[in-house]
Order: sequence, then structure tokens, then C-alpha cells
Amino acid sequence: MSEASTIGTYMTRDLVTFAPDLEINHAVARLIASKISGAPVVDDAGTLVGILTAKDSFQAALHASYYQGWGGVVADYMSTPVQTMDIGLDIVAAAEQFLASPYRRFPVMENGRLVGIISRLDLLRAFSRQW
Repeated sequence: MSEASTIGTYMTRDLVTFAPDLEINHAVARLIASKISGAPVVDDAGTLVGILTAKDSFQAALHASYYQGWGGVVADYMSTPVQTMDIGLDIVAAAEQFLASPYRRFPVMENGRLVGIISRLDLLRAFSRQW
């Protein structure tokens, strides 16, 4: 398998990440400013502990509308456990994993460390370049 056919070639390496104790309103503002719909949540040691998506953030937004203010931190709203992909995963296997799940993005791991994120669009880009 060539390196060009693995997700490591097409993933995003320049990540927006959140700390679990970041106030949710700051995380939502950063999602909006960065024009992304989700980001990994990592602890002080850099360990992946969750993912915060726009969908997860709707709960915080609804809470804010009821109580006239944002409340809580990222850990209160993030999704866990997180399904991940390995950096060496073939793009065909990755596409199959996307089709079998409701997720729009997966954190990419290498030797237990977060190294990137792959989205549906990244994977489509990979296929369009290959074929």
C-alpha cells in the first residue's frame, strides 16, 4: 500500500483543540471563528479525552436560551468515548468506516497520540486525486 493511499496523507494536521475545562461559550465561539464543526478535546498531557461538535454544542445553546446565559465547560458537553482512525489506515477502509458511522470526522492517532483529524471532505479529496 502506498503512503498516498493512507489517511495520513490527507488529514488535517493543524488542529483546533479544546481543554476539558474551557468554558463552553469560548469553545463555541472558537468553532464559529474557525469555521469548523468540531474539534478534539485533549487533557494537559495531550491525551485525547473527547470531541466537541456543533451538534454537542446545541445542548449548551439551548441551555443558554432557557437560562439567559451560557454555563458549563467543554467536558459537560463533549462526546465520549471517541472513535478514532490510525494514521496508516487505507483510504478505502476509512471510507467504509465513515459509511458505517454517523460521524463526519475522526481524530487520527499515531502510536496513541493525536496527530490529526480526517473529515468526509478530506477523504473525498483523496479519492478525487487518486482516481
